[in-house]
Amino acid sequence: MKNYLPPIKEGYDVFVHDGDVKVGAVRAASAHDLTVYVENAGDFTVPRLAVMEVTEGKVVLVCDKLDLKLRRAIGHAHDSEDPAARSGAPSAEPAN
Repeated sequence: MKNYLPPIKEGYDVFVHDGDVKVGAVRAASAHDLTVYVENAGDFTVPRLAVMEVTEGKVVLVCDKLDLKLRRAIGHAHDSEDPAARSGAPSAEPAN
């Protein structure tokens, strides 16, 4: 028996099952796959079979069901951000 998942809409935030940090956003959804934008890497096609959960504007993916290129992109999705901002620590840069 297939698990029922609610509809997935463009703009939903994307997460992986083992984290609470947004890794991307849904650009498009069809019956068989999603197009997910990952910051610093672009668009990726994700099979619906990789979707674990859909709740309140969030899509949670099972990392083991994603291709290696997408997993690597997810690992680097926040590389351009200030590391202090991600950790909650104060920024080393002085305020203007």
